Amino acid sequence: MASTVEGGDTALLPEFPRGPLDAYRARASFSWKELALFTEGEDMLRFKKTIFSALENDPLFARSPGADLSLEKYRELNFLRCRRIFEYDFLSVEDMFKSPLKVLTLIQCLGMYDCSLAAKYLIHSLVFGSAIYSSGSERHLTYIQKIFRMEIFGCFALTELSHGSNTKAIRTTAHYDPATEEFIIHSPDFEAAKFWVGNMGKTATHAVVFAKLYVPGDQCHGLHPFIVQIRDPKTLLPMPGVMVGDIGKKLGQNGLDNGFAMFHKVRVPRQSLLNRMGDVTPEGTYVSSFKDVRQHFGATLGSLSWSRVSIVSLAILNLKLAVAIALRFSATRRQFGPTEEEEIPVLEYPMQQWRLLPYLAAIYALDHFSKSLFLDLMELQQGLASGDRSTRQAELGREIHALASASKPLASWTTQQGIQECREACGGHGYLAMNRLGVLRDDNDPNCTYEGDNNILLQQTSNYLLGLLAHQVQVALAAYKWLVCYLLRETYQKLNQEKRSGSSDFEARNKCQVSHGRPLALAFVELTVVQRFHEHVHQPCVPPSLRAVLGRLSALYALWSLSRHAALLYRGGYFSGEQAGEVLESAVLALCSQLKDDAVALVDVIAPPDFILDSPIGRADGELYKNLWGAILQESKALERASWWPEFSVNKPVIGSLKSKL
Repeated sequence: MASTVEGGDTALLPEFPRGPLDAYRARASFSWKELALFTEGEDMLRFKKTIFSALENDPLFARSPGADLSLEKYRELNFLRCRRIFEYDFLSVEDMFKSPLKVLTLIQCLGMYDCSLAAKYLIHSLVFGSAIYSSGSERHLTYIQKIFRMEIFGCFALTELSHGSNTKAIRTTAHYDPATEEFIIHSPDFEAAKFWVGNMGKTATHAVVFAKLYVPGDQCHGLHPFIVQIRDPKTLLPMPGVMVGDIGKKLGQNGLDNGFAMFHKVRVPRQSLLNRMGDVTPEGTYVSSFKDVRQHFGATLGSLSWSRVSIVSLAILNLKLAVAIALRFSATRRQFGPTEEEEIPVLEYPMQQWRLLPYLAAIYALDHFSKSLFLDLMELQQGLASGDRSTRQAELGREIHALASASKPLASWTTQQGIQECREACGGHGYLAMNRLGVLRDDNDPNCTYEGDNNILLQQTSNYLLGLLAHQVQVALAAYKWLVCYLLRETYQKLNQEKRSGSSDFEARNKCQVSHGRPLALAFVELTVVQRFHEHVHQPCVPPSLRAVLGRLSALYALWSLSRHAALLYRGGYFSGEQAGEVLESAVLALCSQLKDDAVALVDVIAPPDFILDSPIGRADGELYKNLWGAILQESKALERASWWPEFSVNKPVIGSLKSKL
């Protein structure tokens, strides 16, 4: 590794073009190449380079300045690009289920190019594919090969028009008919239509459909997943009994076709049931290896964790792009100065550092956390696939569910706030669509909602923590740990108080959420992110030359996150007087100042090539104004007269013209 860095392997990590960013790159306290190798590893860096190079050299992925694609054209292009990704064969079937970091890297690379492309690929291959792999059995493995050959195209249909987060209230049914050995999939009314399903709008041929399973005698065994064909792969026409369509244009990610489906007594073979968690014999007897109904329900919905953990990664990559654009802009944008003749980069101002650098630290901390959680989830899924029903496996499942449920809100909200800060930090230039910050903001927005509303998901995490308290789990007391313990105790006491006052368990938990359960869940997941990143950057294998900068990033993320809970720290008595708050604030500002000269190099580690970043003000050469001016002149019809120029004629009476139009 050292020789690669010292030798300046330009094939793997090419030098950046000379330009206005040179001054900051020269002042960096570390080698960006060494950090890239430590963070990603040489194999993953080569894999990323392969993907990025393929996209840049393929005409199908060419950027079109100023082109406003219609919804239909965008969807078509996104599908063709998704198909091309499979043709490149970046991942094998074995990679998909045994090389989690390779899967994650591909998703991030695609997401940096276009979030809609990453979502389309992710839903088909990982969410749909993993649901079949982890919930099905040997009889379903043929579907996996068809997925990778794109003989079928998949989606994951859980949410309904009238129910999303409350999965237990889902109303689609699957009644077993022993006479024909078929399940009858049925939507009782339009409110039970599967809704918001990615890929279902125009392209999916098959769906993993969650329905309540009934056996003869009208006995219900709860939600189970079924593979249901919804379109003919040769014609894309709906299958008999299936009403399927597109829900329309969204605020973002419009390359992804979200759709709906209703089923009118659609018959599917008994083998369509994904039967790893529960099965039905040909005669109609239900069998399951789970004795606990709650354990079965949790295992059945385990596929949701894939989506949520993937959303964490997608949110972080949006933040990576936004921060890369904003910090390169800040290092080259000069405004004001100590004298009228001298202007300085806006990155030199403490206000700009305070606005942007904590989000840079958040990227490094959350990115490491998402990778570690992805590995945890892979371990869980492999255990499920091997039939592991141990107590440890069950506890790992509950912990991952709690972390995934809280880390999705943390990552998506941090990104939502961070992109907006980046947009404003770039001033008017950040408001130009060509600089991509608006698209990133819109594409990230659904991350706050789909696969579970953020606030509802936090309630699931706080419920998990209350369950731990009931088993006398103890944690040590230091600032963040104290905060989690304090909030856990306060939430528990508030819950019991509400119950003593006559509230039901449902009412009591709801009354605890706003000021207790919600901050508890956020503090818990922030603590977990802080701990994992702290352990990562302080492990013995960290090169000595990187320890200082990584230590500052870790400290900045921890203190910045903690500072947002200052009111709670005071309320609980951990802080007292003015000094504690001032020390916390001063520490954040001091770390921002210390990281200022490293900011551009830290961005160089996480930023994709210019073709992928696709932002004139964020290009690696730092030629801010030249790049922006050139991009403006390339815009379609930038110098053309308006097509409605005759309406500007001074010879036309304004009132008369208006009357003629009315």
